[in-house]
Amino acid sequence: MTSEINYLGDLRTTCVHLLSGQSIITDAPLDNQGKGEAFSPTDLTATSLAACILTTMGIVARRDNMTDIDGAKATCLKVMSSEGPRRIVRVVVDIYFPKDRTYNEKEREVLERTAHTCPVARSLHPDIEQALTLHFD
Repeated sequence: MTSEINYLGDLRTTCVHLLSGQSIITDAPLDNQGKGEAFSPTDLTATSLAACILTTMGIVARRDNMTDIDGAKATCLKVMSSEGPRRIVRVVVDIYFPKDRTYNEKEREVLERTAHTCPVARSLHPDIEQALTLHFD
């Protein structure tokens, strides 16, 4: 098992990572009857994409003895459908690399390719637009 999720009522869950014991809370978003006091499940989907991109790029940078990405930051925006069934239609991810690092052209290409092929990116439905920008400067 990976996790255990308990419904607490009032559109809130607690999610426990079984290996570590770490937990997070989810709430339904304000625009869907919730309080919006924590990540919504769909927020976690978008956030997971950004976290996976950073993690995978870190693995590749370490494995290939590239300039490290320690201190890199990601922001993400989740866009929900305005018509039809409620679902994520677009995730915008911006990756900002540390200003005190220089990445050569080959490293930039490898990091870009890695970002677009992380496990979460490959797992999301193809109808979800993934808009990704890497900011090296």
